[in-house]
Formats: sequence, C-alpha cells, structure tokens
Amino acid sequence: MRRLERARRQRGQATVELVAMLPLLFVVAFAAAQLLMAGAAAEYAGHAAEAGAVALLEGRDAAAAARSAVPGWSRGAMHVSVERQTVRVAVRPRPLVPPLARLLTAHAHAEAGS
Repeated sequence: MRRLERARRQRGQATVELVAMLPLLFVVAFAAAQLLMAGAAAEYAGHAAEAGAVALLEGRDAAAAARSAVPGWSRGAMHVSVERQTVRVAVRPRPLVPPLARLLTAHAHAEAGS
C-alpha cells in the first residue's frame, strides 16, 4: 500500500513541476521564434538593398524596387533610403515580442556601381 501511495504522490509532483515550467517554455519558444524572424528580416533587408542598387544602375526607382523585393508583411515594417549610389534598408521583424522586435531591426546597404 505504501508503494502505491508514494507512486501517486510522485505522479502528482511531476504534474505540478510540468505546469510550473510551462510559462518558461512558452517564453523560450516565443524568443526563439522571434530570433528566427529576425534572421529572415536580415535576409530580406540584404535582398532589398541589392534589388534597389540594381534598380539604380538600370535607371529605375530604387526604393520601389527594394520594396517589391520583399514579402508583403515586411513592407510595412521597412524603411528605405537612397543617397547618391547607396541604398540603405532597415526591416523590423514581425513582433511576437514587441520590445524584442524593435531591438532586432535588420539593417543592410548596397552600393550601385562599385
């Protein structure tokens, strides 16, 4: 009988530990997903800067080319500036954790004709 009682208590303890860990697991999962989105934003920023530089060389609108080079969700969180032959792009990742997303804004630049 005592073994059965002890086994029941141990199962209950494991359940309590699991429930206590769930918030931490969610935070870690959201942070990991935010970091993956930041990596994607960095790739999009680089691609957009290159597309803008190519557009400059072809005599087209660099900012429009940079914006069209990225997926739709990132266009609203994107800033493009063109100075002489340099295209600078900043892309903010989708905000799962808003304060973290602002800190993880990706920046890229490309030179046209150098």
